[in-house]
Amino acid sequence: MKKILNLDPNNYSRHLIHGPGRTWAETNCYTDVLIEQIHALGHEPIAALSFTLRADFEGDQWTFFKIPHSDLIDLYGLDIQELAVWRPIVVHIEELINRGSIPVLELDSFFLPDTAGTAYQIAHVKSSVSVNYIDVTNLKLGYFHNQGYHELNGQNFIDIFQLNKLVHERILPPYFEFIKREREVHLSKNDIFEVSRNLLKRNFALIPKNNPFIQFKERFVIDLEWLMKEEAEVFHAYSFATLRQFGSCFELSETYFRWLGSQTKSDIDYSGIAESFKNISDTAKTYQFQLARALARKKTLDLSALDSMMLSWEKGMSEINECLT
Repeated sequence: MKKILNLDPNNYSRHLIHGPGRTWAETNCYTDVLIEQIHALGHEPIAALSFTLRADFEGDQWTFFKIPHSDLIDLYGLDIQELAVWRPIVVHIEELINRGSIPVLELDSFFLPDTAGTAYQIAHVKSSVSVNYIDVTNLKLGYFHNQGYHELNGQNFIDIFQLNKLVHERILPPYFEFIKREREVHLSKNDIFEVSRNLLKRNFALIPKNNPFIQFKERFVIDLEWLMKEEAEVFHAYSFATLRQFGSCFELSETYFRWLGSQTKSDIDYSGIAESFKNISDTAKTYQFQLARALARKKTLDLSALDSMMLSWEKGMSEINECLT
């Protein structure tokens, strides 16, 4: 059995992004996995977080934010490619790990024991994992998922890879990527700061042309009417696609600018920018609870929090522009 890294889930140390004191314990499955995978490889994932500034309101949801693959190459020399799935999944995973590449694919959380209490044996939900090792003979898998590193075995292994039977004869293969490490680099603190600053400039040039909270507020007023008539499950899905997405995203923005200001080569005070994004993140978390209560009681909801986040976005982006010009 070959491993990418020699890890034990019992003593694995998560990155601080998944540590105590965070407003949002998790972001989204893909970003969480990459944060922990990059961290486990000995890199600083915070350096890659300027992409979060590009988050936008997409009509019925906020951007499902993911670290751009080009940023991963520039910072760490890690190259993500999509895999064409034409053999059994376990065979592909073995092949990649034997080559020193890291499989990143979508699996069913119904069979992921680390999701106990939310999805495990409760709901079929696709979720991204990165695989550290696979032992087909002994039915074992070591993988990164959500906030940390985990292992599964036995029947969970059989079920998650459908080794005993297919759900139906035309079951579709999962979306499958892999991380090539042939050009992996470990930059010095000064170099990673410089590369990260350059990526900040590149990502800032791609922020939404208009304040996304303006459109979100307009749509939210409409959505609120039908949400009042729906079941709690609809609220949870809506909240994940909107409040949780941009709330957790802008907490990462806050984290990025606090890190940027803490670096020895930094000659700019980024604390004001960080506070603007902290306000968005904190307000989104509070508003999520207020929305849940309003829907449960079928009562109106104060919209002033949306205006507050709108102003914070404007202020934060304006201050970034001043720092970069």
